[in-house]
Amino acid sequence: EFELLFAVRDPADPAIEEIRRLAAEFPEKRIEVFITDREFGPNDKVNGLARLRAECRHEALVIDDSDIRVGPDYLRRVVAPLADPSVGLVTCLYRGVPGGGLPSLLKALWLSTDFQVGVMVGRLLGVPFALGATVVVRREQLDRADGFPALAPYLADDYRLGQAINELGARIVLSDYVVETVLTGESWRASWRHRIRWNKTVRACRPGGYFGLLLTFMVPLSLAALAVAPTWWPLAAAGLGLRLAAALAVGAGRLKDPLVPRYIFLLPAADFLSFALWLAGFFGRQVVWRGSRFQLEPSGRLKRIT
Repeated sequence: EFELLFAVRDPADPAIEEIRRLAAEFPEKRIEVFITDREFGPNDKVNGLARLRAECRHEALVIDDSDIRVGPDYLRRVVAPLADPSVGLVTCLYRGVPGGGLPSLLKALWLSTDFQVGVMVGRLLGVPFALGATVVVRREQLDRADGFPALAPYLADDYRLGQAINELGARIVLSDYVVETVLTGESWRASWRHRIRWNKTVRACRPGGYFGLLLTFMVPLSLAALAVAPTWWPLAAAGLGLRLAAALAVGAGRLKDPLVPRYIFLLPAADFLSFALWLAGFFGRQVVWRGSRFQLEPSGRLKRIT
């Protein structure tokens, strides 16, 4: 038994009609859309989730970003770990589905061969986190962690929720289910701004970890070492080999992303772009999100710039 609840901010949002059409197609299920009517902070996504929390009827809450695509066995598999009472939160890895154009393709390749590699390393290091692509949490534990209103001041609400559940002493489980995030066919400028915001968010959450990302840019580092000292070519070759192996192991192996083996030749270009974006993430604390400009404070809180 499950219900599908949606939150929108604008009563004229065209998604409302689509949701009502879906509800009419499956009248045996509770499928409803609600208007966000209260602001707990600048994070509109979390304001919507707070509205849905007041309407939900079940103990297990499955939270997805609006650009996520899943299969028919999704709910059964992501909720299953909650059968263990020691588990407080379940989250999922994800692969990108490009929407057309080179910027979208490079972002999808980066997600599968870079970002998700970092996620796996974070798991090995014991970093508590959740990924907004999928968060499964018990309603009772969410309330013990002060609920969604406590997350509304932050941009990285998923990361903060993972920390809060971990502080309750509950385990965070990484599901074996991989979801897909459908990327738009965006311009270079839009893609750059999105990833800059992402990098600045990571820097605000984990400053030391963000600096440590330097060691993951094996392609630019290896080629730089080769340019400085050609006799270091064995070290450079080892670095490139390690980068390729990690990309294939996670992207093609763990995520089963068909884009990775097909476009692996673009990995150097994707890595150089990621390196440039990483450097840019050190400059300034302003971000643009959902059409609004914010100041990202060192604590990770958002302050809207009028």
